[in-house]
Amino acid sequence: VIGLRAVKDYVLNIEENLKVQSLRQAKGLKAADISMHMIFTGNPGTGKTTVARIMSDVFRTLGILSRGHLVEADRSKLVAGYSGQTAIKTNQLIDSAIGGVLFIDEAYTLKSSDNDSFGTEAIDTLLKRLEDDRGKFICIVAGYTNQMHDFINSNPGLKSRFTHTIHFDDYSADELTQIFVNLAESRHFKVDDKTKSGVNRLFEQLYLRRDKNFGNAREVRKIFDATIEQQS
Repeated sequence: VIGLRAVKDYVLNIEENLKVQSLRQAKGLKAADISMHMIFTGNPGTGKTTVARIMSDVFRTLGILSRGHLVEADRSKLVAGYSGQTAIKTNQLIDSAIGGVLFIDEAYTLKSSDNDSFGTEAIDTLLKRLEDDRGKFICIVAGYTNQMHDFINSNPGLKSRFTHTIHFDDYSADELTQIFVNLAESRHFKVDDKTKSGVNRLFEQLYLRRDKNFGNAREVRKIFDATIEQQS
């Protein structure tokens, strides 16, 4: 995974902490009760889903999770269109994530307004299962930084259960260029120095003009696909 130094350091800290707790238990000492539910913040294409998948592997390897699979979800997979069905839908999704990681992207859309009773039902159901099935699965919620901050602060239950926040910075122009080169090499293309320099200048311009909708690695993939069309 290119870049994401702060994210990698945070993940390593969590891993070391879990290892120490396992060692303490093996010696008959009381281990700390660590909540592993996390908040991922950052713009699109910064690797949040990829890191969630890696984290599920890490937790399985450390014995925290039995299966270590990743279940991806958004509002449409949790919230039903009529009363009484949202809790059923949410519970079924959580059941499928037992032993692994439930990754909810754009989680702030779960509650679109104070009058969103369906979204509230989904959140209440999730919070109950986080308590009832403590240690059986890990939930990661992700989305734009400001919206996720407001979402977590809107409910005391969310704030108390999601105790880890990892922020994903936008990729720099050099990192975007390296992602482009990696994409090319993985598909058996060679990128010469002239092309690499041109790609880097393009990403410098895009980076300087970026807004909250900047696609990061998604932008790279779009440009790479266009490049292959041109080359063809």
